[in-house]
Amino acid sequence: MSQTKPLSAPILQLPAPERKGRMSLEEALAARRSVREFRREPITDRELSQLLWAAQGITSPDGLRTAPSAGALYPLEVWVATASGFYDYEPHKHRLTRHLERDLRPDIHRAALMQEAILQAPVVLVIAAVYERTAQKYGEQRTPRYVHMEAGHSAQNLLLEAVALGLGGVLIGAFNDKEVARVLSLPADQKPLYLIPVGHPR
Repeated sequence: MSQTKPLSAPILQLPAPERKGRMSLEEALAARRSVREFRREPITDRELSQLLWAAQGITSPDGLRTAPSAGALYPLEVWVATASGFYDYEPHKHRLTRHLERDLRPDIHRAALMQEAILQAPVVLVIAAVYERTAQKYGEQRTPRYVHMEAGHSAQNLLLEAVALGLGGVLIGAFNDKEVARVLSLPADQKPLYLIPVGHPR
């Protein structure tokens, strides 16, 4: 596999995701552990493709995804922070679109209570939510529950895929929400829910 290309282009088309792996689901479940220390080795473009597909990839012609979603409204957005920029994942085109052209990991690190995994990992994935997509059908009362359940489904998919690829990751929920949204320049309707550093375990 080639290493992840420098994300210098405004758009990076990801390799098509593979649908058959070398590790069973049971093996991935048994091996999953939170990993907070990483080697400097970058992940490959194919590995990044698999991680993003596992989190929110399209699995059917009618647009259904890997993670279940209340009413198939899909309120989640997945972002990718690397040394060369900050990118938005577009599930329907399975590609990354550049949002900012600089390394935001030091800024994320400060906004997330100085957790070292964010600085060590070659990739930090951010799961954010647009609550209004779900609220339009289910209302304000039930929406947070449905969105947070979906975020958990998506994050677990991502972690299991990381294990299957020989990678590791950790879920981070301890951060200053407003500060993370600010440093990432997220759209006003998106609220960050998870930070997920991923890389080769040390």
